[in-house]
Amino acid sequence: MQPIEAAGMLSCWEPGIFSLTIYGILILAFIVSQLFIAYWLGEKRKNPEKLRPYESGIIPTGTARLRYPVPFYLVAIFFLIFDVEAAFIFSWAIAYKALGWSGWLQISFFIIVLILGLVYIWNKGGLEWGPTAKEE
Repeated sequence: MQPIEAAGMLSCWEPGIFSLTIYGILILAFIVSQLFIAYWLGEKRKNPEKLRPYESGIIPTGTARLRYPVPFYLVAIFFLIFDVEAAFIFSWAIAYKALGWSGWLQISFFIIVLILGLVYIWNKGGLEWGPTAKEE
């Protein structure tokens, strides 16, 4: 087996690089020609029906912006946090024998911090969905 010379690989006369360059140029020319032909032959009449956003054949009414309640976003963030937690715990569970007591103490600390965070969120009312009575 012979070593590969780096100077020969970058030469434009090498069969691999030269053919790849020609192929890339031909593909780029084909794409540009197809876009030009589609633009040149396509209809250019504008009317309100063409300018309307397509929504499965339903004529849109009102604004497309929906206001989601804040608890929706809170639950989504909590899900992400605890989903990442599960990924860490599963990866620890796979390697628990190799990690030993040091790994066990680290994952225990991690779980304790997460439990404290959950208790804090619970006390602040972050898990409450419905309206709450205001305290006077």
